[in-house]
Amino acid sequence: MTNIIIFGIGDIAELAHFYFTNDSDHNVVGFTVDRKYRNIDNFCGLPVIDFTEVEKSYPPDSHMMFVAVSYAKMNGIRTLKVEQSREKGYQLANYISSRATVLTNLENLENCFILEDNTIQPFVKIGNNVTLWSGNHIGHHSCIGDNTFISSHVVISGGVHVGRNCFMGVNSTTFDHVSISDYTLVAADALINKNTEKYGVYVGSPAKKIKTPSNELDI
Repeated sequence: MTNIIIFGIGDIAELAHFYFTNDSDHNVVGFTVDRKYRNIDNFCGLPVIDFTEVEKSYPPDSHMMFVAVSYAKMNGIRTLKVEQSREKGYQLANYISSRATVLTNLENLENCFILEDNTIQPFVKIGNNVTLWSGNHIGHHSCIGDNTFISSHVVISGGVHVGRNCFMGVNSTTFDHVSISDYTLVAADALINKNTEKYGVYVGSPAKKIKTPSNELDI
């Protein structure tokens, strides 16, 4: 079993600990966060270490890192912590549920979190640092870009291209062969039937772009 450190002490970190512990070959040995957010010394019965000093207690030559952070700031915080973990020399672990239906090659990924009941059809490509919450359909020949967060019960039809740092809301649907540009935010229940614009926020069915860009939303 490979020892891993989880970055984070919130709900997603607790879930990551549960999934890695109960459904993987990884052994979680501790948690880490930035010093200003470290208000506890133990989490899930394991030590919490300052991120600035984590490699002293858990060297990267014998431990992997998993960054368990949400889609905040269009996945920007999670993206930054993944980059900083790489700079420290850590390899990034993945969790891919044994209860997901995966019909494509998901090798050579970093920091992906793919939960139960996802259906990933043949010829799908998934980038690094991608979260697929439970119960999504990723259609054949689609591509999911780095640092994207797909929530639950999302339908991405065949041949769709989802860019980097996107967010796809619960129950949203994307038609075949549509391109979702980088930093697009798709709201819950939205129906995307045409290409989106970078930093666009789309709501409704069929979806329409609102005036506020995604990088100005407080999420």
